[in-house]
Amino acid sequence: MSWIPFKIGQPKKQIVPKTVERDFEREYGKLQQLEDQTKKLQKDMKKSTDADLGIAAGAAQTLFPTSLASNHPSSFPQVNQIQKTVIEPLKKFSSVFPSLNMAVKRREQALQDYKRLQSKVEKYEEKERTGPVLAKLHQAREELRPVKEDFEAKNKQLLEEMPKFYSSRIDYFKPSFESLVRAQVVYYTEMHKIFGDLSAQIDQPGLSDEQRERENEAKLSELRALSIVADD
Repeated sequence: MSWIPFKIGQPKKQIVPKTVERDFEREYGKLQQLEDQTKKLQKDMKKSTDADLGIAAGAAQTLFPTSLASNHPSSFPQVNQIQKTVIEPLKKFSSVFPSLNMAVKRREQALQDYKRLQSKVEKYEEKERTGPVLAKLHQAREELRPVKEDFEAKNKQLLEEMPKFYSSRIDYFKPSFESLVRAQVVYYTEMHKIFGDLSAQIDQPGLSDEQRERENEAKLSELRALSIVADD
């Protein structure tokens, strides 16, 4: 009867306590959520800044393309401030996650190697204690030892550092959002001033709303009388 090598499957021994696995999954899950939120916030901040600039620039250039050139929103220092103190820190924070995810993958690979060799040891332990089996059992245990130590080191490091990294987000982003609030106050103060200047230039004092409405209708009638908009 020919001997068929045993298949290496899951070990019978619980090599990682369920509480440890739950703790690991919980902490890593929090970091995955943080990664998604950081990326979303980064995109939203970029969209918000672009939108503010677009609205202000469009209004200024449409109404008074030359008189307000010096006040073009892109020249506002607070726009650059938001880029440097909010958007760029978000990018740098996001750049940490690939290394973190790689560390988790290395931990998972170490766990699979640990399980594989633990299963191998268990199989030899179940066999009849002949000389060849004992020799292979000893060899399997020797192979298992460094793999077990490697997994335990990786697992311990991640369980210690993941909560620290998650908690650090508050201290990391606090200066950014303080800067954002200050920049937004300055930005909208400047925008209020610009549109106040625009309003003063186009407004005719002394006219009531009804008079402005009649004047607008008269101007519109003149525009409709032009040949380029005349009805066919």
